[in-house]
Amino acid sequence: MNRDRFPALREGWARLDGPAGSQVVDSAIEAMADWMRSGSNANHGGQFKQAHETDELVESTRVACATLLGGSPEGVVFGPSFTALTMRFAATVLRSLSAGDEVVCTRLDHDSNVRPWVIAAERAGATVRFAEPVEGTLELPASAVEAVLSERTKWVAVTAASNAIGTVPDLVGIVAAAHAVGARVYVDAVHATPHRRNDLAALGADVIGCSAYKWFGPHVAMLCGRPEIMAEYHPDKLNPSPDESPDRWELGTLPFEALAGVRAAAEYMLDLDFEAVHAHEQSLLDSALAGLGAMDHVTLYGAAAERAPTLMFTVAGHHPTEVAKYLNEREIAVWDGNYYAWELERTLGLAPHGGIRAGFLHYNDASDAERLLSAVADLKPT
Repeated sequence: MNRDRFPALREGWARLDGPAGSQVVDSAIEAMADWMRSGSNANHGGQFKQAHETDELVESTRVACATLLGGSPEGVVFGPSFTALTMRFAATVLRSLSAGDEVVCTRLDHDSNVRPWVIAAERAGATVRFAEPVEGTLELPASAVEAVLSERTKWVAVTAASNAIGTVPDLVGIVAAAHAVGARVYVDAVHATPHRRNDLAALGADVIGCSAYKWFGPHVAMLCGRPEIMAEYHPDKLNPSPDESPDRWELGTLPFEALAGVRAAAEYMLDLDFEAVHAHEQSLLDSALAGLGAMDHVTLYGAAAERAPTLMFTVAGHHPTEVAKYLNEREIAVWDGNYYAWELERTLGLAPHGGIRAGFLHYNDASDAERLLSAVADLKPT
């Protein structure tokens, strides 16, 4: 699907490294180059033509991202990474917490949706409680979060899909359970966004965040929050910078040329048939899971009924880094380690070396899965 829209795929590699960052779609590449050539690249807030064009770029990119994430442009904030945005957000919203107040995180999440909350809660004297995935399947039902909720819970931070094993939690149930005790919900949709639409309004969540480099754009992240929530809080900022939300959440000058790429990538995403994307990616995942699952020297982790097309495994007798290097020699790109799923790595007893992660995006095809299976089959225990 759409392989010809991704120039980097012409190299002929099996690019199964998508969970750490996708390849960039041609329209995003062209949009960034066009913006830098155009002369429109000014700072925003000025009284001349090019500054107005920069303002329009920012606002139109907010609109495109809000449409993609099911929110309002007034709630869209841009930043250099989801980690940076979450660190800033958690530090701001947890300032008012006190001893006895609680925050809920999960053992399934990327550390970017765990450590910022832990750090901010510790500074406020609040407590962090962890929701545990189901042993074996590593699913995260609403009951897992309900087990650690209380009337003192103020925020729940949860992933929309595990970046390590693909598990898709019961977000609707989790949001409902959190709101029932008066807590707000912050959703990390970084890994999920290229695979399925996560609609802020439909989920009923309070803030959702993601990074465009995971869905075929440049390295820019965003939060899409309910406007009233983003307007409620006051992050640290410079005195001359805007006081209104969402601008007050953004530190310094935005990367305007990158926003041109974000807008183009969002428009590409909005044109995708996500039912077809899901069917295609699921077929690749099913093939890889079946093939790896039939190999006695391979251990797979996680078996959630709902998951993104991402899998994690280890190979008996081989260090994960050794496996990744072996696959590199065969022009198969995968990741080894913990991929910042720090809590999950420890839950599974895989620290400090983690495992191998392979993931599919809609631009992958059956030959990519076949190459992975053939190479791992040849990697017998030593």
